[in-house]
Amino acid sequence: MRLLISFAALFLSVILLQLSSGGVGPLDVLSGVKIGFSKQEIGLLGSAHFVGFFIGCWWAPRLMGSVGHSRAFAAFTASGAIGLMAHMLVLDPYAWALMRVASGLCVAGCYTVVEAWLNAKVTNETRGRTMGAYRVVDMSGSLAAQMIIGILAPASYVSYNLLAILCCAALIPLTLSTLPQPETPAQPRLRPRLAIARSPLAVAAVVVAALSSASFRMVGPIYGQEVGLSAGQIAWFLSAFVLGGALAQFPIGWLADKFDRRWVLIWMSAASIVSCAVTVMSAGFGTQAIFFAATFFGLTTFPIYSVAAAHAHDFATSEERVELSAALMFWFAVGAIFAPYLASVLIDNYGPAALFTMISVGHGVLVIFGLTRMRARPTARKRTPYVYAPRTSFTIGRLMRRQRDGSNNNAP
Repeated sequence: MRLLISFAALFLSVILLQLSSGGVGPLDVLSGVKIGFSKQEIGLLGSAHFVGFFIGCWWAPRLMGSVGHSRAFAAFTASGAIGLMAHMLVLDPYAWALMRVASGLCVAGCYTVVEAWLNAKVTNETRGRTMGAYRVVDMSGSLAAQMIIGILAPASYVSYNLLAILCCAALIPLTLSTLPQPETPAQPRLRPRLAIARSPLAVAAVVVAALSSASFRMVGPIYGQEVGLSAGQIAWFLSAFVLGGALAQFPIGWLADKFDRRWVLIWMSAASIVSCAVTVMSAGFGTQAIFFAATFFGLTTFPIYSVAAAHAHDFATSEERVELSAALMFWFAVGAIFAPYLASVLIDNYGPAALFTMISVGHGVLVIFGLTRMRARPTARKRTPYVYAPRTSFTIGRLMRRQRDGSNNNAP
């Protein structure tokens, strides 16, 4: 308990950051529609966010090494606040895309600082409990961020300024923390081929997870508007997706630890195809049916990244875990960069149902590829434990390495 209290400042900064960064995506969609941006231009904003996210993951450890953790956190937070406040100064989609690059840079950079700080302070005995609390904080902040959209007016100075205030407020707990700044961790080498070498199926699953999550969270509000949801209902629609993902963690983790993880990925993708069809069909049965379908969609798609990560780590050594986690994050970022723009183009040309058609096709390819891989290689004899893997920064692999090794070391 004393340890968690000592991390209260870091956790509070994470919640405030989530409220700010998690709210800007849906708000941009609703604001873009009101201003008159095309659907492709709105999709570009979501893609730009993940461009900034990738840059932040790569640059943050270097900046921490140059100026320290607190100053790096302040610099990244300032970039996010500037991007938010500048929205209503220039009503141009390409200018907004640059602002979203700044927001993505802020998210990745700030999470890198927080996770590096946590990793330096936890011990092997407290690592599991600290990570559990961190996951709860992160997921709760993400859920609350979706709900905030219901009270923010689109294309309003007040709305973007409120998010900018929350972003700036994230500075206060961390910069006033009495915790001594840790030493800067070594930057993991970015080796995308390592993930392919360890598990091609895991890489494919991570890309499909990005296709599902990034397109839904960044372009989902367009779908919500197209099927007649109000701004407040869109907030519930997005929150239902996050809630479904949170509820799925324990049962999917149990299945992934008990059965062949390739079968778990295959059946989850098959269920995702069903959930896509249910979501499209629910549009004609009222808002409650739409919310239920979004929960089902989150339940089937959200845990795929964590199952894929666990499967890849089954074939890795302890020394490779940090770089493998970074490589999987790289492939997720690649998929997330292209997914929102592609989804917006398809919606513009073929209607709102095209979003879930695209996601269904991705999962169908994953099912076929998974069955092919099962014939190419047997499953690992020793397996790492399933853990919920946040897609926050390249540093997250350091926090999770010993959790994965612990099960391997005790395996018969």
